[in-house]
Amino acid sequence: MKQQAATPGRIELRFGTATDRGLRRLINEDSLLARNPLFAVADGMGGHEAGEVASRLCVEALAASALLTGHTRAEDVALALAAGDASIREATGSRAGTTVTGVVLVEESGNPYWLFFNVGDSRCYRLRGGGLEQITVDHSEVQELVDLGRITPAQALVHPRRHVVTRALGTGSDAEADFWLNPVEDGDRILICSDGLTSEVPDEEIARILAEVHDAGRACEELVQAALRSGGRDNITVIVVDAAGPGVHRSSEVTAPAEDDEADSDTLPRGLRSPQQGSNGTAGGRTWSL
Repeated sequence: MKQQAATPGRIELRFGTATDRGLRRLINEDSLLARNPLFAVADGMGGHEAGEVASRLCVEALAASALLTGHTRAEDVALALAAGDASIREATGSRAGTTVTGVVLVEESGNPYWLFFNVGDSRCYRLRGGGLEQITVDHSEVQELVDLGRITPAQALVHPRRHVVTRALGTGSDAEADFWLNPVEDGDRILICSDGLTSEVPDEEIARILAEVHDAGRACEELVQAALRSGGRDNITVIVVDAAGPGVHRSSEVTAPAEDDEADSDTLPRGLRSPQQGSNGTAGGRTWSL
C-alpha cells in the first residue's frame, strides 16, 4: 500500500480494493471506482458481457462527473447516477442493469462528512468504536419482506428470491438512490461491497476481519478469501477506506451542519429523486488526503 503523510489540519484517507470473479462465474461483472474522494462498487446484472458493460458504464459516469472535487452534494451524485442510468439504457436497450453503492468524502460547514449512496443490494458498512453498522438499506424483495415483518433477517439470507433487486440503474422503472450524510470520526473504517461478499460471509465475520486486519488492502484480500472459502458463488468486490488525521471529528466534537433544514441531522432523507472495471483476483491500496 502506498502511503502519503497527512497534512496538518487535513484528513488522511487510506484505502484498499480487491475483486474476484468467484468460483462459479465465468467473468467478473463487478466494477469499482476508488479515486479520492469517491469510492463506489457496481454489481452488473444481465449475464456475461451485458452486466459487465452496465457496471463499467456506471463507474465511468461517476468518474466523469464533478464528484471528485470534494464539494459534492446529494444532488450531484443523483445527476451522475442519472447519467449512468441513461448511458446503460442506450448501450444495452435496458436489457442489463447494475446496482451501485458508495461514499463521497464531502465538507459541510467546514467539517468532513461521509455522503453514502445506494441503488440495489450492494452495501456500505461503517466500523466505528469496534462496532460494525450497515449504513445502506438493500433495495430487494427480501428486504421489503423483512421490513413488513413477514420474514426474519436470518430467513432473508436463505430466501429463494434473495437476489431479486427492486431498484437498479439501466433497467426497470426505479433507479432512485438513497442517501445518508454522517460526520467523519477519527478511526472510521468504511466497507463498500457487492453482495458476493455479504451473501457468503456473515456480518460477524466481516466485523472480525475489519477489526483485526489493520491494513486496508490486506483487509480487502482477507474478505475476498473468506467469501471464496464459503462458496464464492458470485463475483466479489470490496473497498475498505480508513479515515484519520487532525481534520477528522472526534466523538466529542461532532456537530451537525446548519446550512439548511435538510442538513439539520446527520442523515439525509431517503429517496431523493435522481434527476474501473475490476478483474479477477486483483487487490491494491493507496493513501490520499483531502
